[in-house]
Amino acid sequence: MLTLDTILDIQLYQHKNGYRFSADAVLLSSFVSVPRLYKIADFGAGSGIIGIILARKYPSAEITLIELQESLVKLAQKNVALNDLDKRVKVVHTDIRNLKPGGVGGELFGNEHVHSFDLVVSNPPFRKTNTGFISPSDERASARHEINLPISAIMKPAFSLLKHHGRLCVIHLPERLAEVMEVMRKHDLEPKRLRFIHSNEGSEAKMVLIEAVKEGRMGLKVERPLYMYAGKGNYTDEVKAIYGREVIPD
Repeated sequence: MLTLDTILDIQLYQHKNGYRFSADAVLLSSFVSVPRLYKIADFGAGSGIIGIILARKYPSAEITLIELQESLVKLAQKNVALNDLDKRVKVVHTDIRNLKPGGVGGELFGNEHVHSFDLVVSNPPFRKTNTGFISPSDERASARHEINLPISAIMKPAFSLLKHHGRLCVIHLPERLAEVMEVMRKHDLEPKRLRFIHSNEGSEAKMVLIEAVKEGRMGLKVERPLYMYAGKGNYTDEVKAIYGREVIPD
């Protein structure tokens, strides 16, 4: 069963009892701050929410949504059509770990696509497979735990697709920040910008936004924190501005 939801003037079908996007996807989209982008890939695109937001944000960009789960591929295709983005947004059904020069059947990610993307973005699973509760729903399990997409698997194909000084933007857990930055550097993706997300001013960071630059020089900027709540049940003005509305998805 599907629900039809609206966010940022985008309509989106979602599985009622499967994977549903959260605030993470919208916050990651807002973290992308490059003035102009022309070629974007979304690794683990789910229902397509991040790629569709970025397609609206960058009207000259071509977006490739890459998703492994067939049910979500079909949903993303439906959402692309629903938002009249068929001409600029395509959905590729494949395992990100198969992305390599000449791979994915050649015609989808052949040599002409290598080193040509301005941006790769990913809202990957945060939890290792041996930690926490694993959802009985395949969609939710793969979205939350590194069953099909460990953080290390993102880096090699990201490097292959990105042009020189292209950017990789991800959102992850603060407790895994050192690990994420280490694996980025291992693949010559230099962390350049961080922003920590807190529930409120008195709380520890709950998430962190990370931007890395392919073959970039060392030099890390830590931006001011993003606070979700100004008081009990009240979102901050910045969060309201990001969404353009009062209601924020869980």
